[in-house]
Amino acid sequence: MSFRIEKKLFVKKENLFEFRKMLFDRGVTTLFKNRKVQSIYFDSLSLQMYNDSIEGLAPRKKIRIRNYPDKKSDIYLFETKISSVEGRFKTNKEISKKYFDRLMSSGIFDKKYGICKPVLNVVYEREYWVKDDVRITLDTNISYNLYKGKIIKKDDNIVVELKAPKSKNLDNLFEEFPFQEMRFSKYCNGIELFNKN
Repeated sequence: MSFRIEKKLFVKKENLFEFRKMLFDRGVTTLFKNRKVQSIYFDSLSLQMYNDSIEGLAPRKKIRIRNYPDKKSDIYLFETKISSVEGRFKTNKEISKKYFDRLMSSGIFDKKYGICKPVLNVVYEREYWVKDDVRITLDTNISYNLYKGKIIKKDDNIVVELKAPKSKNLDNLFEEFPFQEMRFSKYCNGIELFNKN
């Protein structure tokens, strides 16, 4: 298991063009083609994963199934994101459509959180770049809906994330990408948008 640094940056919508220009001025290269991403987040009945994330508890995790709707394929990735005192890491494995359907109907058992069912669906557009040992992603056009819910909530936030090896010097990282750091979770933000009503 390899731990990594994950830092999110605050970029205003009106500064997006300048941010992209700054990236290319620094010699980033495109890692993948832009694509639409769909993530379905699971949680316990009491939303314990959400609460642990809000409280900043460690260790904590998020469980989700990710796919790429524009690809018109039955590829589903079962992902677990774990935050611990040592750092963050993610596991993922490809699952079949049959297993996906089973998880969506029966849920997932987790040793810490118990039975977890699908709670929130998140869709967004992602751009991917790389510079040396740093991966950069930029997410826009984020939307949320509760699982099986018809109401869709839009999110105007732009989420930029830097992913680097745990050995990376943070001072050098922020010197190279001089934007304000922020704390942001699509899962938590989506839950909060629906809890406001």
